[in-house]
This record gives sequence, C-alpha cells and structure tokens, in this order.
Amino acid sequence: MNITITNTYGTPHHVSAKNPAHVTGCDYYRLPLVGTITPGHADYEDMVEMLRDNGHDTRPEGYGLIFLESEEFSATYFGSIEQIEQYKRDNTDGTARFDPSQGVLYAQWPHGKGWDDYLPRTFWNIKARGGIADGVGLVTAFAHTEAPGAEVIVYEFEGKWLPDSEPQQLVTYHCTACHKDTFHDCGHVHENTGPASRRWAARQARQHIISAHRHGVGDQYSDCRPDNGEMLRVVNSLARERLGTTGNALPDTDDAYCATKGPCGIIRELRAGVRPPVYRA
Repeated sequence: MNITITNTYGTPHHVSAKNPAHVTGCDYYRLPLVGTITPGHADYEDMVEMLRDNGHDTRPEGYGLIFLESEEFSATYFGSIEQIEQYKRDNTDGTARFDPSQGVLYAQWPHGKGWDDYLPRTFWNIKARGGIADGVGLVTAFAHTEAPGAEVIVYEFEGKWLPDSEPQQLVTYHCTACHKDTFHDCGHVHENTGPASRRWAARQARQHIISAHRHGVGDQYSDCRPDNGEMLRVVNSLARERLGTTGNALPDTDDAYCATKGPCGIIRELRAGVRPPVYRA
C-alpha cells in the first residue's frame, strides 16, 4: 500500500516496506534501564537462553545490559559488564554514548522466566524527567491522512475498567476525526506495563489510519467511522422524554461531547501539562 504515516511530533520511525503499521526500528532511543546479570542470578540460565539459541552466549562472567526504548520500538543490548559499568560512570550527566558494536543488540525487551521479575514496570512519561506523573502523558501522534487537521494520538493515562474497580495505568489511542472511545472498542485499551504495551497501541493507531486511507472516513468497512452525534441524539431524546425537559442532557455533537467528557478532554489537559481525573471514575 502506498501510504506514508507522518509523526506530528516525536521520533520518526522506520517501517516495513509492505506494512506501514509494522515498525522495524528508529534512529534515536533513550536508555531508561541499565543493569547486569551474572551466573549467580537464580534465573540466569533461563535469561541467557536467547543468547545460546543464537550462538551469542560468549561471556561466562555474565552480561551488562542496556534497555533502549523509543515511542514505538524497543531493543536490548548485551555487552560486557565492564563496558556497562564504565558507561554508568561516564553517564552521570546523561551525555555518555555507548558502542553497540562491542556486544549484541536484540529487538524488543525480553520476557519470560527471570526477565519478568528483573524488569520493572516502566512508562514513557516519567515524573522525575518532567512528566505530569508516571504513566500520564502523550506518547506520540500521527497526522490523519484523510481528515485535514485531525490526528491519531497515543497517550498514557489513568483509568478504570469498571466504575467500581481500582484505577489502572493504561495506554490507548484516540482519533480526532471520528472520536471513537476505545474503551468501547474491545482490545484497544491496554494495561501500560512497558514498551510492548505502548508499541501495540501505536501499531493500532497506525492501523486506524491505514483503514481510513484504504476505505475512507465513514465507510462501513473503515475503522474510522464518525457517529455524527447519532447516539447522543438518542440519549438526549430519551432524557427529554423521561424528564419532560426541552434542553439536551448532553452535548449534541461528538466533538463537543469528546471535548468535555471523553478522550479529547484528557488529551487537552495532557497537552496543557495538567493531570486529568481518572477516566471512568
């Protein structure tokens, strides 16, 4: 498909020539986690199995680790412990660079036995780095190809799966052309546990744009289908009938409703640097 998806801010990413929703890497990463593992670790054998499978288990003393992350991709570097310790000493001011040619770089962060306990939960927005709060803020955004001025925005937020449940750190996307609330679109809101969660939300945002490009905005086969206030009119009509009023209980357009009670309201506050209330609380 001949389509270019444009980041409206953030890091440009490389994608598959056959599928612009499939990100294969980028030129710039941040390094949120640095560490080491040695044979003394209880799960060391399981953690280095991936190296053995690829013929890269060459350091009997253990490995230094650097975990790389961008808005839509992640990678793991395995090098010498000495190299990583030197990098940590040199990086006290945050300006050190490391030489990836000295070790092995794998796409994504590992998971499974050992890794699931070793890796902490991480967010793109971090309060210590100037974020509104940990796991609260914008991740990336894409210009909509079919609706001028619209965007498909990936964001981290605090929300509840059910009104009486505990608040969770979540990640999803929102399209300002159709204003669909992904809470009502199964599988598009994810528990925000790390780079894989955010990568998947961004992939779905890209798929939304591709669907609009392929089928148009509003087509029955398109993921981008504005309701044009249809459900709001039904709710307002029922409210007037039951309450005997003449005014509307809710805004009568999707963009107005979204701006006051939906994702657009969250995004507006995130862009202003304000912590939004827990969604669906």
